[in-house]
Amino acid sequence: MYLDTSRIKKDWQPLLSSFFSSAVGRSLCEFIRERLNSGAIIYPPTPFKALEMTSLSDTRVVIVGQDPYHGPGQAQGLAFHVAVDCKIPPSLRNIHKELARDLGINIPTTGELTGWADQGVLLLNAVLTVEQGKPASHAKKGWIQLTDSLLSAAAHNPAPKVFMLWGNYAQSKEELIRAAGNDHLILKANHPSPLSAARPPVPFIGCGHFSKANEWLKAHQMQPIQWDHFSADEPSQQSFCF
Repeated sequence: MYLDTSRIKKDWQPLLSSFFSSAVGRSLCEFIRERLNSGAIIYPPTPFKALEMTSLSDTRVVIVGQDPYHGPGQAQGLAFHVAVDCKIPPSLRNIHKELARDLGINIPTTGELTGWADQGVLLLNAVLTVEQGKPASHAKKGWIQLTDSLLSAAAHNPAPKVFMLWGNYAQSKEELIRAAGNDHLILKANHPSPLSAARPPVPFIGCGHFSKANEWLKAHQMQPIQWDHFSADEPSQQSFCF
């Protein structure tokens, strides 16, 4: 079954169950079933990967994406991440550049970000599926109702978190996050796309979000993110002392 929720972390499960029992959720399932039956190629192969790797209780940082990559083999269910054998997309290259500038991290040769997800970085796209070669093809089919509920749940969870909102779309979620009234850090900058990464009002290159997140987490007695730990299968280059 394509929309398999069995591997999702348990504390996300009630939200998924509620959504897929709703009229919007049922309509989304029927739409995807019809598109698959008509021969459409839908990415990613694991739409719920972010929720499979990062539980609500473990979430320390939330990075909000918009739409999965629509090229063959790229999208894997984590925002900005691509498979090891894929060319690194321009936005992710700029994320790597800012990591190098901000923290002195060596620029990696792959687009792996599973190591972040494994540490509690929720890499959540607002829309969880897309058709090959058709960007935003599933953008108005119901996914946003689900992912808004996931963001709201993360914001209402009282454990302090860092929300990184890159670009206008991600920043449209700020009100939803603030409505929870909890002690979270919201960091805003332009999207890392080459079209906006170096432009005002808040250039992504130079934003310092990765070091700011770690400083804030440590100030709240929380383990910082080892941002150089890109793959869940590889050791980190960094260490932190308290």
